[in-house]
Formats: sequence, C-alpha cells, structure tokens
Amino acid sequence: MTTASRPVGRPAAASQEQVLAAASAQFLASERVDVQAIAAELGLSRATIYRWFGSRDGLLGAVMVSEFERMVDAAQTRVGETGAPRVLALLDRAARWLTRNEPYRYFIATEQATAGRIITSSEGPVQPKVVGVVAEILDAAIDEGYQNRVDTQTFAYALVRLIEAFLYQDAVTGIRGDVERLRAVLAVMLGLEPDQRGP
Repeated sequence: MTTASRPVGRPAAASQEQVLAAASAQFLASERVDVQAIAAELGLSRATIYRWFGSRDGLLGAVMVSEFERMVDAAQTRVGETGAPRVLALLDRAARWLTRNEPYRYFIATEQATAGRIITSSEGPVQPKVVGVVAEILDAAIDEGYQNRVDTQTFAYALVRLIEAFLYQDAVTGIRGDVERLRAVLAVMLGLEPDQRGP
C-alpha cells in the first residue's frame, strides 16, 4: 500500500516523551492539562498514560520538573560566581523565574489545591526532584570550596522548603512572592552577607 492510499486512522502508539511534550505544550500555553485530549491526540488510552505517570498529578509533576531542570540548566550557563555565591545566584534566579512564569501563575491561580499537593508535598512528584537538583548544586559548590555544615540532602530540603514558603504558602505574614527578602534569607543560610539587590 502506498503512502497516498494508506487509510487515515490513529497514529502509531506514542511514547512517554511524546505524552510529556503534549502536556508541556498545554501547560506552557496556560491551558488546563487534559489527559483525555492528550490520549486522543496521540492515539493512546488514558490507562496507558496513567500507567506511565501514575495520575494526572504525576504527569503535571513531570512537566514542572522538566521545566525547572531546563531553567536551572539555562541559569548555569549565565551565572559566573563559584561556591556559595553561585548557589545563591542560581536559587535567586529560580525563585524569580517561578514568580514571573505565566504558566505557573495560571496553574496556581486556577488549581490551587492541586498545585499545593503537587508542588509542595514531600510525597508529591515535584519536591523530591527539586531537592535533588538543589543538592547537586550544593555538591558542586562544595567541590569549589564551599564548606557546608549540614549534610547536603538535609540542607537542600531546608532551602527548598524556605523557597516554597516565600513563593507559595505564607500569605499571612506578607512574604508570599517576596523574592527580595527570600534572597536575603537564603544568603544568611549560605553564610553570606544579606542584601536586598536582585541579580
């Protein structure tokens, strides 16, 4: 059968990477990630997507982790400092990116409960991965001479929880989204002089 005479039908079975790309496209367009629409587009069943990612939460988490890792990779090429100043610069860039990123803001505004469950839970799909990325940043700084007084994994967890509090959780004290004060506190935790200047 020639290409021209091949009947139109569902595309060949898609991969996990294609599912993630389709979900990312919806997320980055500030649209609700629709598993049923993705399944129909790629010729898959929802059961297959759920088998790969566990749930819609798992798929959303994979999208966010992928975007966070992409942002950190881009920041790594733009930050010239070493040691603790490099850690501060990278975390500060990450915090500012998260507060200014329109798709993240849309998701948090329209799906608050889901966002909290996915992003800030230690049992969710995002926080453990982000802690791992921050731990790698700390390990690289230690290789450059930074002396960390706490084990890397614990310190990375503490830094991530602090960032979460400032960016997402603590509206009562007036610090939600306050990246300037967050930068100052991160500096103190890293043994640096606090300042209120952005990067």
